[in-house]
Amino acid sequence: MQTINLFCLPFAGGSKYSYRDFEEIAPPFLRITTLEYPGRGSRIKEPLVTDLCALIEDVYQQIKNELDKSTYAIYGHSMGGLVACLLARKILVNGHQPPLHLFITGTMGPSAREKEEKKRHLLGKTAFIDELKKLNGSPQEILNNEELLDYFEPIIRADFKASETYTYEEDLPLNIPFTVITGTEEDMEPDQIMLWQKETKLKVDFRRMAGTHFFIFKYPDSILGIISKKILNSLKPVDHE
Repeated sequence: MQTINLFCLPFAGGSKYSYRDFEEIAPPFLRITTLEYPGRGSRIKEPLVTDLCALIEDVYQQIKNELDKSTYAIYGHSMGGLVACLLARKILVNGHQPPLHLFITGTMGPSAREKEEKKRHLLGKTAFIDELKKLNGSPQEILNNEELLDYFEPIIRADFKASETYTYEEDLPLNIPFTVITGTEEDMEPDQIMLWQKETKLKVDFRRMAGTHFFIFKYPDSILGIISKKILNSLKPVDHE
């Protein structure tokens, strides 16, 4: 069976190591490729990017030479979900073959007004750390360690600024299937999540999983199972030809 690339976009503060759980349990046909944003991990010496359009260009440059070589899908959590959608649009504008599927977790639709109202990147350090604790995604050993906080805070703040200063521009819906999964205890309304339907002509598969914003760490098997099944179903017509 052919190998399918799953390009993964990290959440705010994330790196190419953010989806290690996925890599460990991925089926043989699925190649997990997590992209690295500037200013962290293997790219720590590069300046942080606080403009979302510049970030989209960066990740596009990372994968553009691979897009027409093999079949692929795109996955992103939280900020990574927004990046995934905008990246797919850029890919199509540049004439590449489209992704088989877009998988989005932990975020509302790009047009949700709440995205423009939250300005966490402007908070002082104490209030900013309190916001991170509410998201329940940063280990306590980081939140309670001043040295680690000094390292991670500017990275997360830059990512928040990129997503929170993004201005939504309505465009034609994509002809790409979407699966959107959110946590039952996330701070977003159902109608904000449903706004993902504006981004595609096809019916979005909306799903819920028990948990807070970083429920993905609790259910990597289930999430990867959904991704794998969707990809295999997308390939069936090709296999029968």
